[in-house]
Amino acid sequence: ELGSRDLGAVVAEADKLPSLKGLPPGISRPPSGDAERMAELFGSFGSAMLIGVLFIYVVLVLLFHDFLQPATILAALPLSVGGAFFALLVTHNSFSMPSVIGLLMLMGIVTKNSILLVEYAVMARREHGMARFEALIDACHKRAKPILMTTIAMVAGMTPIALGIGAEPSFRSPMAIAVIGGLLTSTVLSLLVIPVVFTYVDDLLLLLKRIAGRLHRANHGVGTAGP
Repeated sequence: ELGSRDLGAVVAEADKLPSLKGLPPGISRPPSGDAERMAELFGSFGSAMLIGVLFIYVVLVLLFHDFLQPATILAALPLSVGGAFFALLVTHNSFSMPSVIGLLMLMGIVTKNSILLVEYAVMARREHGMARFEALIDACHKRAKPILMTTIAMVAGMTPIALGIGAEPSFRSPMAIAVIGGLLTSTVLSLLVIPVVFTYVDDLLLLLKRIAGRLHRANHGVGTAGP
């Protein structure tokens, strides 16, 4: 019985025992039992997260008809991961399986918030002919309210779980703490970082278009100058 402690903390304490520190050469202590299953689950969840990010990128490419603009939306994911780890560190919770489940939940919510912001800016430029800076300012102004509403609702729903109210608080609390920390940091920083990333990606697209145009004109000039 682990009581209120998670398996990772117990395994870390066991590894500090004097009898396990100075093992002779050729002798090791491989994980077994619940620790072995936890290690396998961590590996499978890591693969699931990478596949999830890849699928999100593919769907965004199909929606935006662009290979670079979806990178703007995915830029919010590191912001949420950093916030989740910071929240776990402040609350003295280890990175465990519930935390990984919380990160998987974060991926969908944070991506949705970024889509709201970037999609509005793209449509404002395409349909209304707005300048890039004006479109970004208008997107942050118009989409800030629904993004904040989603964040507040999610944080309010996760707060009782983070406080340990209910059954199995040692399992569910780290998940809620990771979700709350990731949402708060991604919401605040996304309104600042996403427009900056959008600007750099847009500048890169313009540069690639200029290079492609010059190459096309050069090839066309060579073709017309030939015999």
